[in-house]
Amino acid sequence: MSTFDDVLYEVQGRVAVIRLNRPESLNAFTAAMGVGLRKAVAAAVADAAVRVIVLTGAGRGFCAGADMRLLQGINAGGARNRPEEAEAPPDFSSNFGPDVSGHYGGRFGYFFKACKPIIAAINGPAAGLGFVIALYADIRFAGSDAKFTTSFAQRGLIAEHGASWLLPRLVGPANSLDLLFSARKFGAAEAEKMGLVSKVFPQAAFMAEVMAYAQTMADTVSPRSTAVIKAQIWKSLFQDFSTALAVADEEMQKSFASEDFKEGVAHYVEKRAPAFKGR
Repeated sequence: MSTFDDVLYEVQGRVAVIRLNRPESLNAFTAAMGVGLRKAVAAAVADAAVRVIVLTGAGRGFCAGADMRLLQGINAGGARNRPEEAEAPPDFSSNFGPDVSGHYGGRFGYFFKACKPIIAAINGPAAGLGFVIALYADIRFAGSDAKFTTSFAQRGLIAEHGASWLLPRLVGPANSLDLLFSARKFGAAEAEKMGLVSKVFPQAAFMAEVMAYAQTMADTVSPRSTAVIKAQIWKSLFQDFSTALAVADEEMQKSFASEDFKEGVAHYVEKRAPAFKGR
């Protein structure tokens, strides 16, 4: 296990598990945690053995939002201490799929640039900034005890960090306005019903279920395919259908020439487990 700033990182099989690590404060987000999180995702992307990334929280919370002590220190001009902005950012560029780098900037846009699937395992409260971080994941699962709130309007704030663009694409404008206007708390079952999370698992077995899903993905599908598919999906939000179709046709031809395509056919014909290389 490795430790970044306020973040724990470990690899289990072919899955990198990143834990926000301030359990005493329900993993309230700090500038140092922002640095640690970006470094941990970069480490997972750079590790050829890692095929899936799981992001969760240490202890009983996912992320309770920005540390309130830090919010008290914001001046009238809105200045915040963000050491992650002072460092040269890691390189998340990929050779697979269309380039999405021009579309997703900001504090957490690198989640979309990372070429590996990112699963948010929402094990407990996800509020404010913690709620927004979960929106940047490719897939979201929740424990049955998880609680959610946008919280911004109750703090005199607005829909931060692209939430006004991301949330309606998951739950629709009306649900988004309800959650953002009211800042009400809601549970995992409602989150699943409106499409905010893909599935709710019983709390007692939550991480085991998430890891089983992630390990199955890591072991049975082509990492080259998931990288291209991820780029296609996030790029398509800025394309019309004809353009997305043309990109798919081009990427299909590249897939036919890949080692993973040959292995995909071979393991099926030979009735054995796949041995994808990501090439």
